[in-house]
Amino acid sequence: MNSSLTIRSFAVYIEQFITLLIDYSPKLISALIILFVGLYAIRLINRLVRKIMIKRELDPTLSKFLADILLWALRVLLFVSFISKLGIETSSFVAILGAAGLAIGLSLQGSLSNFAGGMLIILFKPFRVGDTIEAQGVIGTVLEIQIFVTKMITGNNQTIFVPNGILSNGVIINYSMQGNRRADLLFSLSYDTNIKIAKDILTKVMQDHPKVLKNPAPTVVVKNLTDSAVQLGIRPWAKNIDFVEMCSDILEQSKEAFDAAGISVQPFIIEASKG
Repeated sequence: MNSSLTIRSFAVYIEQFITLLIDYSPKLISALIILFVGLYAIRLINRLVRKIMIKRELDPTLSKFLADILLWALRVLLFVSFISKLGIETSSFVAILGAAGLAIGLSLQGSLSNFAGGMLIILFKPFRVGDTIEAQGVIGTVLEIQIFVTKMITGNNQTIFVPNGILSNGVIINYSMQGNRRADLLFSLSYDTNIKIAKDILTKVMQDHPKVLKNPAPTVVVKNLTDSAVQLGIRPWAKNIDFVEMCSDILEQSKEAFDAAGISVQPFIIEASKG
């Protein structure tokens, strides 16, 4: 008797399940159609938006970021539409999602600051990929501007990741933005030196160097008169790509020219403070 009751109960459950499946199948089918059509449409829209941004020659980092934001926003909308079609109440889901977003935002305040900094860098472009910049105590060439950090490589081949939050709020020196760069070199000579002859020697060295620009013209000025030396400032201009090599050459060739002229370069002396 128990066996027949169990079989009868099981048959009732099966019948209820089939009835429920038949009643629910239109919602399930329509929800699945929305899901698959929506995924295809999102992929199509994302490709179209990327092509438009490439055609408009937008910054690659900004294009990728905007395309990713659009992609996830459409996916969230599609998911809400999908569960709504299944008959699930979306208001409670949205409330839970908002609460979760608030909790995540409070726990990731530093990351959100870096995110906002990345947005400011991408939008206002204080530097671009390939620029040489100085910021937060480091000098390097920008390899990649990511959403949270900026990736740089230094002259000695070290890779540095600088958080975008402090980077966007600090002082940034962009050595590449103007195309050309002026060097400020310094020579200390004794007071016995004929300043005019020394300035002529330095001017000729700079004029003869192939990587020193003719316009703006290089200049030599008396930078300072210290207790022990006359300091001459040398100001040659060069293209950014030639700057480091040019500085090294000018220093070396100036020293050789002074030696040939019998002019001695004063050693560096820390001046005593006068009280």
